[in-house]
Amino acid sequence: MKRLLLFAATTGYQIREFANAAHRLDAGLTLATDRCHVLDDPWGDHAIPVKFYDIPASLAALAGRRFDAVAAVGDQPAVLAAEAAAVLRLPFHPPAAARACHDKHAARHRFQAAGMSVPRFFRVPLADSPEDAASRAPYPCVLKPLGLSGSRGVIRADSPAEFISAFRRIKAMLEKTRDEHNQYLQVEAYIPGKEFAVEGIMTLGAPRILALFDKPDPLEGPFFEETIYVTPSRETAAQQNAIRAAVEKAVCALGLYHGPFHAELRVNESGVWMLEVAARPIGGLCVRALRFGEGMPVEELILRHAIGEDISQLGLSLPASGVMMIPIPRGGVYRDVAGLDEARAMQGIEDVVITAKVGQLLVPLPEGAAYLGFIFARGPNPQDVERSLRAAHAALHFEIATALPV
Repeated sequence: MKRLLLFAATTGYQIREFANAAHRLDAGLTLATDRCHVLDDPWGDHAIPVKFYDIPASLAALAGRRFDAVAAVGDQPAVLAAEAAAVLRLPFHPPAAARACHDKHAARHRFQAAGMSVPRFFRVPLADSPEDAASRAPYPCVLKPLGLSGSRGVIRADSPAEFISAFRRIKAMLEKTRDEHNQYLQVEAYIPGKEFAVEGIMTLGAPRILALFDKPDPLEGPFFEETIYVTPSRETAAQQNAIRAAVEKAVCALGLYHGPFHAELRVNESGVWMLEVAARPIGGLCVRALRFGEGMPVEELILRHAIGEDISQLGLSLPASGVMMIPIPRGGVYRDVAGLDEARAMQGIEDVVITAKVGQLLVPLPEGAAYLGFIFARGPNPQDVERSLRAAHAALHFEIATALPV
């Protein structure tokens, strides 16, 4: 039996999918997660307690254990997985590459060194004066934390006054985190154009693009909340080839070697501009938009790849698919949703999953890190999939109560 070690921050849907995939492969799966190390196996899953912010202590917790493969879900877990794989001498992304993916400033330098299109950018310590930084910024520009994902803390500024306001807002948010990267923020010239996402996998240094997603909604700021992903892309063959070539160049520039990656980029009349690459698969429930072969989920594909199986012949299932991350329209307390049955019954809709819980305090971007839920659709072409997603979303009506100040 193959022994698999999975680094992950939560015990949600994707972790269960990895466990189910391991069972189908007749492999043993051990979870390494940042839960309490004092309680004796509180979830009954024999997970190894680690601390993603303390690499030495986490590696010590793995001492004496043997595994045949390593996988990771999430940015910080991917960094620890890379360190563990190096110690265990297992194929994965190198630690330096995983760290570069988790640091937008380091990634920008690597893209620049590889001769890729890079906007004007600079890093600012949060302890510095926002007024001084604003005087150096190109306008319009985007301020972003170095180590967060999912557009958290990313704010567009079109003037020095907007820059100073955004700087202070991001600083207040990052003061609540412990990640050393979040002692800084990055300032970049705003890149106009269409935005895309790419899912891929590295096999011993060779990249393979698994899926190219269109993001049909404009993402122009001041915040950048993602909503709809649809694949395959509706761009021309030439444009898709340019995107694929840029992503392949980017992952090699970062030094990614073995395992999944998720890339974000923009395209305009000047070409392809990489936004970032993560050393992990697409996050959360969004992976349900992808199936391979006769319906294999992404988690099983990743585990098969990790244990050395040949997945090169496994392509995407069905003609077209997509997901909508249901945005939070305003902050408040989640109460209820109407129209769920109607939305689920619509043509092309596979499922509508509401992840918000009754009584949950909803926090929109840029501070928030969650969605109301997810809508999944499949169909004969990307246009039909997008229409199904939008129609299902229009059928949903959320009740959000005003949160009382504490």
